[in-house]
Amino acid sequence: MRGDLVVLVNPAARGGRAGRVAGPVVRRLREGGRDVRVIVGASAEDALHRARTAVALGADALVAVGGDGLVHLAVQAVAGTGVPLGIVPAGTGNDIADALGVPRDPLAAAAVAVGDESSGTVIRAVDAARIAGEGGDRWFAGVVACGFDSRVNERANGITWPPGMAKYLVALVQELRAFTPIPFRIVLEREGDTEVVEREAMLVAVANTRSYGAGMRVCPDARPDDGLLDVLVLGAVPKGEFLRTFPKVYRGGHVGHPAVTIRRAARVTLEAADQGAGVVAYADGERVGPVPVTCSVEPGALRVLLPG
Repeated sequence: MRGDLVVLVNPAARGGRAGRVAGPVVRRLREGGRDVRVIVGASAEDALHRARTAVALGADALVAVGGDGLVHLAVQAVAGTGVPLGIVPAGTGNDIADALGVPRDPLAAAAVAVGDESSGTVIRAVDAARIAGEGGDRWFAGVVACGFDSRVNERANGITWPPGMAKYLVALVQELRAFTPIPFRIVLEREGDTEVVEREAMLVAVANTRSYGAGMRVCPDARPDDGLLDVLVLGAVPKGEFLRTFPKVYRGGHVGHPAVTIRRAARVTLEAADQGAGVVAYADGERVGPVPVTCSVEPGALRVLLPG
């Protein structure tokens, strides 16, 4: 791998951390003798356009320096193309990088992305999935969330103060007061078999990888190379029980709760009755749009630069 690397940077990730590490990361990449070009878009749309153009023009690899949101954007450019994705984790949430085994240290991750001999870099084919609905059709590499957590995201997106993660805590408290379980209809398809689940639930997660939200191991056994999506349903529980159960997600301890079920499918459709502001899906932490949505796994659609 001695062609050019295109580096996609989100300088605002983690309060500007990605911008601060971008310089040393780019220098590390260039030490490997590679031609390195940096993309910092004026907007997410502009960055994606530039990334897709670079991929179409024959970039050797696309390297995302940021968190899960930027990896999600980069996946839109490379999934299904054969162009490898490198990840340098520098965001608030680096769940996709963590699930794939990318080093947490940015310079160590850069050594993998550049193909440093000491890192034993390999190109590994992993699954990606598509989510289609009213909000469009896009790829995701991590987790689609729908229910309580997506409602919290909706509230947080409308809060201008306090900044950063604090606004999510404010949104969580506000949503907890107002939230009622959502009647979901979930269609699971796998190898010609179809199962329909109709259940009131606090949340539903469709996972290609095990965690989201900066370490919430919602589907701890999800694997990005098994050709399947793990589908978690947390059924309706009293709010007090929900508050006791929810923190367990950070170590995967929630899966033993009687209200939790996990199934596997290749194709998942989520539908729900309208609940006030509606039920919205988020993929890799990015807003997709209202349900119904359909998620379909694409085995081996993503090639990733990883340590050997």
